[in-house]
Amino acid sequence: MMNTNKQIVPTPRSRFLRVKCTDCEHEQVIFGNASTVVTCIVCGRTLAEPTGGRSKILTPIVEVLE
Repeated sequence: MMNTNKQIVPTPRSRFLRVKCTDCEHEQVIFGNASTVVTCIVCGRTLAEPTGGRSKILTPIVEVLE
């Protein structure tokens, strides 16, 4: 008997995020599960830090990209 609750292709639990730097107001797309420190490409401020799973986002999230 087949289990009908399983999805054929599961949806990912990781997302890309559009964040805004609080220093220079530049918007940048980052990965929600980043494994390295993510810095702003304009001013160098730290936007996200790795925590072993999901990243600790240090700036406002503008949009979650699907």
